Amino acid sequence: MASGWGITGNKGRCYDFWVDFSECMSGCREPKDCALLREDYLECLHHAKEFQRRNRIYKEEQRQIRAAARKTKEEAEEGGANTHR
Repeated sequence: MASGWGITGNKGRCYDFWVDFSECMSGCREPKDCALLREDYLECLHHAKEFQRRNRIYKEEQRQIRAAARKTKEEAEEGGANTHR
């Protein structure tokens, strides 16, 4: 990755992030000064935040679907109980 060459022979998709982070680390007093650039570089590599966001959205959608199904089932049971009286 640090060479700058990607898998297709062109510049790697995260190379610019690496250059920024590397330059920061070369001139900083403490590594924590470059924490945001490191975070950007790692996000480019692994897309961790993107996947976390997708998982959160998916879990919320699944929760809503289950709640709607449960409500429909309860209404059906109540409707069935009222017709047997």
